[in-house]
Order: sequence, then C-alpha cells, then structure tokens
Amino acid sequence: MKIVADDKIPYIREALARITPDVVYKRGSAIAAADVRDADALIVRTRTRCDERLLGGSSVRFVATATIGFDHIDTGFMARAGIEWTNCPGCNASSVGQYVRSALLLLARDCGLRLPGATLGVVGCGHVGREVCAVGRGLGMSVLVCDPPLGLPGFVGMDEIERRADVITFHVPLTDGGGCPTRHLADAAFFGRLTRRPFVINTSRGPVVDNRALKEALATGRVRQAVIDTWENEPLIDTSLLRMVYIGTPHIAGYSADGKANADNMVIEALCRFFGLENPGRIVPPPLPAGFRYDGDPLQLYNPLDDSARLKARPADFEELRGNYPLRREVFDCAGS
Repeated sequence: MKIVADDKIPYIREALARITPDVVYKRGSAIAAADVRDADALIVRTRTRCDERLLGGSSVRFVATATIGFDHIDTGFMARAGIEWTNCPGCNASSVGQYVRSALLLLARDCGLRLPGATLGVVGCGHVGREVCAVGRGLGMSVLVCDPPLGLPGFVGMDEIERRADVITFHVPLTDGGGCPTRHLADAAFFGRLTRRPFVINTSRGPVVDNRALKEALATGRVRQAVIDTWENEPLIDTSLLRMVYIGTPHIAGYSADGKANADNMVIEALCRFFGLENPGRIVPPPLPAGFRYDGDPLQLYNPLDDSARLKARPADFEELRGNYPLRREVFDCAGS
C-alpha cells in the first residue's frame, strides 16, 4: 500500500509508518500527478488541489484532507471517478475558539472593546461557529447568529448583524453557488451598511471578506479594527492590508497542537476504516516545555500578537511561518509539571 502525504501534517508520521512502509512526503503545493499515479491514498491540507488534473488516471482510491474546509477538493470529479474522500469537520473548532477568545481579550485590552454587554455577531454556525458563540457568551457578550442555510429559530439575518454587532466574526465555508454564496460576503456594500463601526474577524476563508473593500473600510473608519487570519491570494497576501490590521496571522487560527492531533486521528480512523486496517493507536499532542509557567491567563497559552508580529516582519515567509508553526496548546499540559 502506498500513501502520499503533505509533509507539513504534524504528528502523523509514526502512525502512518505502522500502517505501511511506503509513505511519500511532499510539500502540499508540489504534489503532482506523477507522485500519486501509483498511490492508493492521498493525505493533504488546503494547498493541494485534488481534481482530475492531479488524480485522473491514478490508482488513488481514498483522499483525506486534514482540514475542516474542502474547497480544494473537486467533489464532482471525486464522485465521477469513484474516489472516496473525507475531511475533518470540527477537528480544530476549539483551536479557532481559542484564537477568537484571545483576539477578543486583546481587543478589549488594547482597542477599547468592552466585552461585558458588547454584541458579537457570528456569521456561520457550524462546529467552529458554535464554539465561538460559547466563547462570546463566556466573556459576557450578547451573541447574534446568522446562518441562512441552517435557518434555525433565534437566528438573525445579515441586516441585524450589520446593524447591531460590535464585533463581526466569520465562520463560513467558501462557496460560489447555491442560494447563499459566501465569496465576498463582506464586500463594499456590506461595509457601507455597517452602523456601529465594529471590529471584524475573519478566520474562515480569505475571499469571504473582500480584502480591497476591507482596506477602504479601515481607512474610512467604517470598521474600527480587524483581526485577519485568512487572506485573499494566499500566500501572496496584500501587505498594505497586513500593516493596517491590528492582528494579521498566516492562516493558523486552527493550528493548535490539540486541533492538529484531532485532525490526524480523524484521518487515520477514516483511512483504516476504508481499507479495512487496524488503527495503529491514538495520536496525542506533545506537552508544553518543562518549566512553562501558567497562572490561568489565556494569553499565556496563546497570544496571537506573537504570530502577527512574525508575519508583519516577514510577510514573504507566509508559507514557512504556517508550515513550521511552533507548539501551541489549548490546555496547560507541561512535561515534568
């Protein structure tokens, strides 16, 4: 059995080695048709476009993406080709929740946001959106939820988000068709309708927020400040927008070690189930370094300003910063403590 895997998926190599000795690791954006021609399975992240150009005529029967999003997978081709595929819904929801919690605490500390009583507008209520709703309520915020495809009782329309929210945070997939397309959901018209000069957070997909329109909204004060983790045209991001935002990070909101281990386990479980193999055992994230001191402040476990400072200093290294991300834990788990 041959597996081709993105070489930046952490913690997974030992488990794959227990399944087969024939595993080829390559940079995700560099995986080509020749690499997968004789492979049985492909394990990727968002940088590998899984379509007929890559997989047509190959022996691949199973594709797993160690991510929540799957807009890089041509699902129509997969169905026509009879290739099973899976993503990892909810794997890093708590990681994104940690990112948003830390961002809100920093906006309160540095940018004048008063958390108790402020209104958080959550656009998209899947696994991540529900986690972020809980974060907002835990910080004493009033939470509005907009998700037209779900249309659950108590949800509101975008007009109420635009009118009432002090913070607007996006947690939707990137879609172009259907009744609720999300590409440029936050466009110039959206920013023009805002009434409360809100803070804007985007950890979903870059094109959900029109980056040019966001720059104009920041420049004119329609948006008070922004926290941007996902960008249009990644990794070639708009450096002028990067300089304008309060926090700008290289698409790592879901990159806690806990979230990565969750994704690994979901991938391994799906792989073994599809091929009828014994699961080699659960992957656990590494502990924090011995001697790490924690007094209960969430910003000690994770402060996104650190990631922002690195990206603002080295925007051309977007992919390197993302691919070689330092250890980040959601919980205090320290070796030797």
